[in-house]
Amino acid sequence: MTENKSSAGKKTRGRKSEYQIEYADQALKLCLLGATDKELAEFFSVSEQTINSWKKKHPEFLESLKKGKNLADANVASRLYNRAIGYSCKATKFATSDGHITDSKEYIEHYPPDTTAAIFWLKNRQPEKWRDRKEVDANVNLSDELESMTDEQLAAIVRGEKE
Repeated sequence: MTENKSSAGKKTRGRKSEYQIEYADQALKLCLLGATDKELAEFFSVSEQTINSWKKKHPEFLESLKKGKNLADANVASRLYNRAIGYSCKATKFATSDGHITDSKEYIEHYPPDTTAAIFWLKNRQPEKWRDRKEVDANVNLSDELESMTDEQLAAIVRGEKE
């Protein structure tokens, strides 16, 4: 390991950071494509620890990551929502002959609501209402039931016998 001098004149361990100002723009674009911190580290040929260090030392880098990830997540959420409720969009049909397009016609394509997308959306947006759960009443009053049993019935329970 080499020793570098910081601006305060103190000796620091490790290599000098290879961060470049262009990385913020590159990171934004990669995050818009869905890149994770691990994938960013691979792209920049550094460790995830270095990516975390850059986030702390370079506010523009951190902001680019946040902006890219938030926009990508918003785009996916928007598409998932459309899929859940159904949507329509323009499409074009092409007629070909001998490998050449001979005619085209625009039309509206209709996509029905997708139940799986709707369930996924609701479970994540309103988990208290939509999560899969089975509620069991834990307030069972056994004392009344036990009091109504005979001594023979209670002894059978203790021995593990069924009635």
